[in-house]
Amino acid sequence: MFRSNVAPPPRQRASAGRIAGGWLLGLTIVAGLVGAVILGMPALSTPSSAPAPPSQASQGR
Repeated sequence: MFRSNVAPPPRQRASAGRIAGGWLLGLTIVAGLVGAVILGMPALSTPSSAPAPPSQASQGR
């Protein structure tokens, strides 16, 4: 196998703006998921009050 003795150039460090942008994007995604869970909680919970009376449609009227 042939090997080259030429080293690749060193990787450039990410700028502060790119790092901040990545954090901001991640924070936005996490906040969106948390907000969706919080807003969806009432739909996922079962009512703890007494059951509602049957509707007229279920009684055949």
